[in-house]
Amino acid sequence: MENCIFCQIVAGNIPASKAYEDDVLLAFYDIHPQAPVHILVIPKVHIPSVDGINAENSSIVAHIFETIPKIAAAAGLTGGYRVISNCGPDACQSVPHLHFHILGGTKLAEQMA
Repeated sequence: MENCIFCQIVAGNIPASKAYEDDVLLAFYDIHPQAPVHILVIPKVHIPSVDGINAENSSIVAHIFETIPKIAAAAGLTGGYRVISNCGPDACQSVPHLHFHILGGTKLAEQMA
């Protein structure tokens, strides 16, 4: 999508500090990190949010979750990490492109809200 910042990053029109990339996904470091390690993992195709996952694109999400442990390990997250996806305005989804946050590098708070 033309107006989607994450689609622009995938297209190479906006720079990002890449953590991992393959034919299906792109992982890059968040510019406003919420933890010492904060990586965003996005599909290269535009899916608006978790609500947009369906039978036609669920294999992309499966691939993302198969790859997240490799991305986390490469980032040195040996003590654990958190994976979060915000869906919709009440969850503060700031970019309407499906993305997963990998957070780690420190002991994270038990409470998430």
